[in-house]
Amino acid sequence: MAGVNETTAARTRVADAVCERLREMIFTGELPPGARLSVPALAERLEVSRSPVRDAVLRLVQERLAREEPRRGAVVAYVGAAELVAIYEVREVLEGLAARLAVENAGRRLVRALQETLEDHEAATRTADLAASTEADLRFHRLIREACGNAEVVRLLDDVQTQVRLAMRTTTVTSGPRQALDDHRAILTAIDAGDATAAEQAARAHIFRLRALLQQQAEAGA
Repeated sequence: MAGVNETTAARTRVADAVCERLREMIFTGELPPGARLSVPALAERLEVSRSPVRDAVLRLVQERLAREEPRRGAVVAYVGAAELVAIYEVREVLEGLAARLAVENAGRRLVRALQETLEDHEAATRTADLAASTEADLRFHRLIREACGNAEVVRLLDDVQTQVRLAMRTTTVTSGPRQALDDHRAILTAIDAGDATAAEQAARAHIFRLRALLQQQAEAGA
């Protein structure tokens, strides 16, 4: 595994690099939910000193990608079905607001970027490329929130998306690739038409559909 070269950067930059590497390991499942984030072990694994690893682990706890457990220290966090439903209740409102604001603040550049992303998503769906499909799905939502012009909405949705990506390691959150494409197409159509209300409604309907499926999963597992 490639390590992080501590000799070429100051401690803060090394901590940033270590944190990014640990996020990647969590999101890919290399560090699964419940895995211990041992500072000595990770420092040896990443070929850095313990200080930047300790800083990075503390940051992951602040981001809720990790949590402190008695006698175990920091471990990779786990997002349960009931907790994910609550997250999606918040996400539904925020995604709708982001879509509305994007219509009011963004121009044709956003429409073109969304069209290109939707084309990539369709191509990935046709070839059953799950990784590319997931990346295109995430990019579609990221483009909208970054175009909304409200830093607080972006910050809140970034936090929500972090929790969703963490949950994807243990929970299936999908209404099917074709339904997701149809939902995204409806959102794009409304944004292209400059209809802020329709864009908000389409974005909320998309997330509501996912939340309803999660609610069923949570009730089935209760």
